[in-house]
Amino acid sequence: MHPVRQKIRAELEAPPVLRRFGSGWISGVLGLVLGVAGLLLVLSLRLPGEFSMPEIRALHTHAWFRVVLHVILLAGFVCSALSLALRAERVLGTVGVVVTLIAALLGGSTANALAADPTPMFLGLDFFVLNVLFTGFLFIPVERIFPHRGEQPVFREEWREDLFYYLVSSLLVQVLTYLSFAPAKSIVAFAPLAGVRAWVGSLPFVVQFVAIMFLTDLVQYWVHRAFHRVPWLWHFHAVHHSAKSMDWMAGARMHFFEIVALRSTTVIPMFVLGFSATAMNAYILLVYIYSTFVHANLSWRFPRLEKILVTPRFHHWHHGIEKEAIDVNFAIHFPLLDRLFGTHHLPQEKWPEGYGISGHPVPQGYVRQFKYPFQQKSPSA
Repeated sequence: MHPVRQKIRAELEAPPVLRRFGSGWISGVLGLVLGVAGLLLVLSLRLPGEFSMPEIRALHTHAWFRVVLHVILLAGFVCSALSLALRAERVLGTVGVVVTLIAALLGGSTANALAADPTPMFLGLDFFVLNVLFTGFLFIPVERIFPHRGEQPVFREEWREDLFYYLVSSLLVQVLTYLSFAPAKSIVAFAPLAGVRAWVGSLPFVVQFVAIMFLTDLVQYWVHRAFHRVPWLWHFHAVHHSAKSMDWMAGARMHFFEIVALRSTTVIPMFVLGFSATAMNAYILLVYIYSTFVHANLSWRFPRLEKILVTPRFHHWHHGIEKEAIDVNFAIHFPLLDRLFGTHHLPQEKWPEGYGISGHPVPQGYVRQFKYPFQQKSPSA
């Protein structure tokens, strides 16, 4: 490992005594995160055809987008400078200042495109930045205030792997979107459903939204269950279950081929039946936040609500390492499905003792985890 990267990692994973308030650790982490985020956003402004989603690219000309980017860069510089003043080990502050200055030299919040877009292909670099900033700033403070496992740090074991999963899925958002909707679009092209689609699309928004939640959950329940029960599918899903810690990043750990299989099947009822674009987009935003929420390191309990909707405790049992947690709680939204099909498990006032797979057979590292399913010749234990 490069010495600078090794020092950065050591600082991010510093023991609690070196992370206390006033030590410069918090400001150093914020400065580094905001500085890198600002630099990547500036790169997406300079090379929008290569590194920007069309939906986000359309915002580049808005004044508020430039103001937000300017605030990110300024905050990154100030936090990094504060860390330099407070902390004996200055690597976080130094790197934060350097990347912020590089972003400023590249144009900062006034940066413009260097050249016209040469191809329709792009990598969602700006999507990755906004994705991580949004979920991180939304869930990290809540996890710190209401943790299920109070001893679990922000930069816990294997955090780099899960952050890399965020990066890959964000960069390949164009490919994943195309592959996810291809089966549903093929069905629409050949199925005589014009009347049904018109009727469904005319239903009230709330009715459509709830119907999408139930139908996608019903499909995902059985697809999810198949990934547990069919050995060669389990090898892909085992990557997701290999996470030994549960928090806002854990849900991102998912094999590329499982993402395609899961999304391409669950969007079929939503797209084929003709639900309105507004209802579909609202559901996509909900399931994105909801998936992060149920994986989060939160101690919140909802005694009444957890009978109706999936909660963190319900989904944590799905990831539990105990024998009683094997092949239970497949639903994503409604525990009723698990009750109907005999896979419901939610012992009162109890949480799993640990997470992962017995024996922890899945290796660490994105590349090795990507290859893992193709190297298995017999069912996992």
